[in-house]
Amino acid sequence: MNYKNLYFKAGLEIHQQLETHKLFCDCPSALTDNKPDIVLKRKLRAAKGESNILDTAAQYEQLKDKTFNYQAHKENTCSVEYDEEPPHQINKEALETALQVALLFKATISDEIQVMRKTVVDGSNTSGFQRTALIARNGTINTSKGIVRISTICLEEDAARKIKEDKKTLTFNLDRLGIPLIEIATEPDIKDPEHAKETAELLGMILRSTNKVKRGIGTIRQDVNVSIKNGARVEIKGFQDLRKMPIIIENEVKRQQKSKTKEEVRRATPDGKTEFLRPMPGAARMYPETDVKPIIITPKLLKEVKLPELISEKIKKYTKSGIPTNTATELAKNNINPK
Repeated sequence: MNYKNLYFKAGLEIHQQLETHKLFCDCPSALTDNKPDIVLKRKLRAAKGESNILDTAAQYEQLKDKTFNYQAHKENTCSVEYDEEPPHQINKEALETALQVALLFKATISDEIQVMRKTVVDGSNTSGFQRTALIARNGTINTSKGIVRISTICLEEDAARKIKEDKKTLTFNLDRLGIPLIEIATEPDIKDPEHAKETAELLGMILRSTNKVKRGIGTIRQDVNVSIKNGARVEIKGFQDLRKMPIIIENEVKRQQKSKTKEEVRRATPDGKTEFLRPMPGAARMYPETDVKPIIITPKLLKEVKLPELISEKIKKYTKSGIPTNTATELAKNNINPK
């Protein structure tokens, strides 16, 4: 398939959990499947953003008229997760890690970081919105097929963990709600499906180099935005295995070639295809979080941020000293010093 002739465009969004306390309280970022201590029940409605417009995707979710049940455990949730207490100030360790990542991508860091609310009424948050903060813009990453630009680097709170669903109710566990996430969004500089996989792997490697990220299934999630000539931008969610990314993107391109498409969010399915999830959200869902003070980023603060050695650089160093490549890779990935 000639992706250049198809005017193929793709960009990535990477969401990586951090190994710190939760973003806006002191609860630990730990999951549990024990019997819940608390069960909450909510109905959510969409709120207008700064533009005084209701977001299309939020309206779509509200029309489902679902009831949301939330299971909670005292050891990893508090009144912040229940939306019964204002958020605390942003987690300093999570902020420092986000600044590290921004510097590694040579991005322009915001002088003042303002936490925003992003309307989300699919039940994944008890408040009906997700808190997010723009940390930096205009970074870059070098790949085998050229530079991929990083449009934004954000620090945000993860969503609640879905447990079960039926026609009228959704049940979530609040243990995951509030875990810090670094969100990295690229420009549409990706040239083909294999290039998307390579870029995702490089982004993941740089994030792991901080030694502040969680490891394991579900701790990092990738979304891909794809379009071709005469098609429309489609956001594909649900990539868990990067090995499947190229075939899912290729199948989405074939789908857009066969039928008229519109901008929408789709979910990756186990058979390597995609299915409709919801309309594409827009800027109308954003408005300021008034309960969290803006953070001023001073030159003094940035000087205190220490940059880690990249895993890729460690591998080169270890192999140069005579360690076999496979062993050097395992040592570097697991942060083990061979000395």
